[in-house]
Amino acid sequence: MSTVISAEEYLFYVGTALDGMAVIVAELGDELANKRPDIPDANSPYAILTHCLGVMEWWGGHVVAGRPSGRDRDAEFTASGAVNDLVERVRRARDQLASDVAGADFGAPPRNPLAHEHDDLVTTTQGAVLLHIYEELAQHRGQMEITRDLLRSS
Repeated sequence: MSTVISAEEYLFYVGTALDGMAVIVAELGDELANKRPDIPDANSPYAILTHCLGVMEWWGGHVVAGRPSGRDRDAEFTASGAVNDLVERVRRARDQLASDVAGADFGAPPRNPLAHEHDDLVTTTQGAVLLHIYEELAQHRGQMEITRDLLRSS
């Protein structure tokens, strides 16, 4: 059985996840969005969303579209700054991903395959890589919702 999701449908779900995270950081404001809950290895909402933008840039831009990447994954988790700037970065990253998706061939291998083996289907096709982006965004949106609730309760 072959089922196809359109680029428009895919971007709707990605956009919903990104919008939800952008609303959370905007509602928290600069102080709380940059704060980490008092639990081991927790990340701030700002860092979580910054990481998600890195995920989109690496997997969508580098692996699917074939662009070079200067991603610093470790720096994503220590990132902090003004919420308004981050929300603007979300808008730009969303536009870039839409362009990457428009140029993707969902059934073709990635344009820039990983140099190391991946332990699942993530890298078999451009479509699988794009689904991995959505998986990460959905997972981190839930993490950010819990993080928001913890920050508000402290």
